[in-house]
Amino acid sequence: MIDIRGLAYVVAQSTDLARWKRYAEGVLGMMTATAPGDGLYVKMDERQYRMLVLPGARDAYLASGWEVLDRAAFEAGLGVLKAQGVAFELADASLCDQRRVQQLAAFKDPSGNRHELVWGFQSDFAHFASPAGVKRFVTGAIGMGHTVLPAAEFEATARFAREVMGFGLSDIFNFKPAGDQGPTLPIHFFHCNNGRHHSLALAGFPVESGCVHVMVEVDDVPEVGRAMDRMRAHDVLQTATLGQHTNDRMISFYMRTPSNFDVEFGCGGAVIDWQEHIVHEFTRVSLWGHDFSVGNQTRA
Repeated sequence: MIDIRGLAYVVAQSTDLARWKRYAEGVLGMMTATAPGDGLYVKMDERQYRMLVLPGARDAYLASGWEVLDRAAFEAGLGVLKAQGVAFELADASLCDQRRVQQLAAFKDPSGNRHELVWGFQSDFAHFASPAGVKRFVTGAIGMGHTVLPAAEFEATARFAREVMGFGLSDIFNFKPAGDQGPTLPIHFFHCNNGRHHSLALAGFPVESGCVHVMVEVDDVPEVGRAMDRMRAHDVLQTATLGQHTNDRMISFYMRTPSNFDVEFGCGGAVIDWQEHIVHEFTRVSLWGHDFSVGNQTRA
């Protein structure tokens, strides 16, 4: 299995990079810079970027970047992919330069999600100075946050996450959108080699944008509240009210990005000792709040 250390970055596509720039700076409170290929780097810590937005014909999520420790771990990861019969493509110098890494191997899971295995980030260690006054985002050794991906081929994709990518199962939720009499849609939450409750989740249903949501974390509730104020000031669609999740204890709200997937903006996420953690099924998404019906309502 691959020894993944964290979610390093995500890649999105947009028909309107100027809109993304306004959203990143004015709502998320992150810095932006021009990226090779006429793209947009979105910076939230000392890394040169954590989100890369590329110009394209549709608004969508393109890829998840997963970091390993060093060249040896990268080579070991390639060995796992070869042994499991997983097709992969080694990036050329141009793509590695755009992603700011030494090496990159791209592959897809059984549901068609693109994953990029990388090592050796370039970093100028430039100070993060939020244009909206956000003190900091919680990243470092636990990665940039988490991503929730659609998995129409659920069992095969969940097995791929465990047996090829090396993720451990954190917990599970059986989503019943039509109540107890309707179909059950599984959502499994996975951790990698860090303490974040989950860096990846797989949802057993298709999503047109290619991603359910990406989570970013700040220090405290007032910082979350200020982001909610910025969301309203910029007329961004809110897709879930403020609430606290049962599994990772994150206090958060959700809003739509210009690439049509959501961002969960939260604080207080659990850091887990995996030697003590017991996998369980939770039957409530949230301890309180998180009304997801607001995303279906027309904005005033």
